[in-house]
Amino acid sequence: MVEARLRVIYGDTDQMGVVYYANYFRYFEFARSEFFRAHGGSYREFERSGLMLPVVEASAQYKASARYDDLLVIRTTLSELRRASLVFTYELLRDGESPELLCLGRTKHACVGRDGRPTRMPEAINRLLPPDA
Repeated sequence: MVEARLRVIYGDTDQMGVVYYANYFRYFEFARSEFFRAHGGSYREFERSGLMLPVVEASAQYKASARYDDLLVIRTTLSELRRASLVFTYELLRDGESPELLCLGRTKHACVGRDGRPTRMPEAINRLLPPDA
């Protein structure tokens, strides 16, 4: 598991100061990038190798509202690593003395080549990203 932190900016909220629901998926994307960095890699390097990881499924379960200026903690776990796909799960919390769970999420990604066709996950990625037990 990797933890990433970010502060909610005003542009991510609606008129009531509450984070717009679709922005949680942007937060998940940010956390995935930090997950790769924490494991010594990056999405950029992956794409340079001619491969991509498009999202093929995404879900979020909203528990409470994030608001403008909240400091968020996003816990990211690689929960499945298959031959040509992987799954990340997320816990998004409001940081503080008693962290509050705001959202649970999940994204499934296919491994595809530049032609858009599914391809086997490279061994380098299998070594870089061992799924959490």
